[in-house]
Amino acid sequence: MPNPTPRSPASDRRQRVQSAETGLSILKALTRLGGEASLTALAHEVGESTAKVHRYLSSFAQEGFVAQNPVTLHYHLSTEAIRLGQAALRQCHPVRLGEGALAQLRGALQVTCFIAVMGNLGPTVLRIEEPSLPVTVNIRAGSVLPLLWSATGQAFLAFSDDAEIHRKAVDEYTAGTAEQRARLAGSDPVTQLCRQVRAQGCAIVHDTLLPGISAVSAPIFDAHGHVGAVLTALGASNGFDVRPEGAVCPQVVREAADISAALGFHPA
Repeated sequence: MPNPTPRSPASDRRQRVQSAETGLSILKALTRLGGEASLTALAHEVGESTAKVHRYLSSFAQEGFVAQNPVTLHYHLSTEAIRLGQAALRQCHPVRLGEGALAQLRGALQVTCFIAVMGNLGPTVLRIEEPSLPVTVNIRAGSVLPLLWSATGQAFLAFSDDAEIHRKAVDEYTAGTAEQRARLAGSDPVTQLCRQVRAQGCAIVHDTLLPGISAVSAPIFDAHGHVGAVLTALGASNGFDVRPEGAVCPQVVREAADISAALGFHPA
């Protein structure tokens, strides 16, 4: 009887990689199914036989990544998977995950860009990047921005369901100058502004907060779909494309969406 042809080291490596990919696909399927599912449902989700999926689940159970409910016989994520998720969550900070986006925007568009979070006093700049020839603006890390008169504030306002933020925006409108209020139209200007920003997918201001400065802001969502931060790009109005379909808006929205995805957000 002829001896079987020995596998090459490269073949062994490919097999191990494929095995890892299959195992990870099963864990991801279990996550998509809500963290608990039957063997049959898992096998259907990944398009593999129940026997094959069962072998992987047995290995995961031995390592503490899944466990089986003795009553329903469903498999669910277990201790080691929870620890893995907790370790990932500790790294899920929009500023940390958004550093690459800031560098990308600054380099590609040659604009000032920053990430802000909602602080006790309002939208607060945490991390800012400026191009080699920065536009002179009085915005630095720690700056607090208004809700209605800045693109950053408008993004927080429009994409948040926090009633307190909306109330503060109404107060800002009441306290605004006649020139500021004239920029917002309608019988319910705050609500109308929110609708416009949501329809655009980003907030756009032109010479509103600072004369000669325009800005575009897009929301960064956390894993629960809440606005955890806002990504903003700003520059001199005479060279800053504020059209929703222009050079700036789509890239800011795309970078914000990538940060959101890294934070675990999955849009419906």
